[in-house]
Amino acid sequence: MSNRRGIVALTLVWVAALVLSGWQPYDRATWWMEVAPALVALPILWASARRFPLTDLALTLITLHGIVLMLGGAYTYARVPVGFAMQEWLDLARNPYDRFGHLMQGFVPAIVLRELLIRLGGLRRGWLLPVLVLACCLAVSASYELIEFGAAMALGQGADEFLGTQGDPWDTQWDMLMCLIGAATALATLSGLHNRQLDAQRR
Repeated sequence: MSNRRGIVALTLVWVAALVLSGWQPYDRATWWMEVAPALVALPILWASARRFPLTDLALTLITLHGIVLMLGGAYTYARVPVGFAMQEWLDLARNPYDRFGHLMQGFVPAIVLRELLIRLGGLRRGWLLPVLVLACCLAVSASYELIEFGAAMALGQGADEFLGTQGDPWDTQWDMLMCLIGAATALATLSGLHNRQLDAQRR
C-alpha cells in the first residue's frame, strides 16, 4: 500500500480506538497520559508522509502499538480484561498487560528505529545496526520510566493507575527487560521482511 493510504488507514483505526477507549475510561487523567504518545505521533506521521514514507511494516506496527496504548488507557494497564484472562490461564500473580505493553515498547520502536538508522543515518546492515537499535530502545524505555517517575512525584497517589506497578518493587526493571526482549524479538523475526520492504522502496 502507499504510505498515504497506510497513514489514512492508521488514522481511521486510531480515531475509532480513541473514541471507544475515551468514551468512559476508568480514569480520565490516566487515559490522557496513556494515549498521549499516539496523539503526538499522528501529526508527525502526516507531516513526514511525503518526504519520508515509512515501510508498510513500520506503519502496521505503529498502528498496533497505538491500539495497545488506547486499550491500556481505557481500563488502566492493571485492569485490562484480556490481561485478567491471561493471568488466570497462566496462573500469574498479576495482570500481565503492563508487561505486554512494555514488550511492545521495544518491539515496535526496534523496527522504526532500524528504519531511521538505515535511511537517515546511512548505517549498514551489519552487526552494529542491531546493537544500536537495542541501545536506542533501552534509552526510550529508560526515558519513559523517568517520565513515570516524574508523574509519580507530581501526582502522588494519583499516579498509581498510570504506573501500573501492582505492588511490584521491581516493576521498573521488569519494564525495561520486557522492552529489551521485545526489541530483540522484533530484530530476530522481522529484519528480513523489513530489508525486503526497504529495498523495494528504493526501486
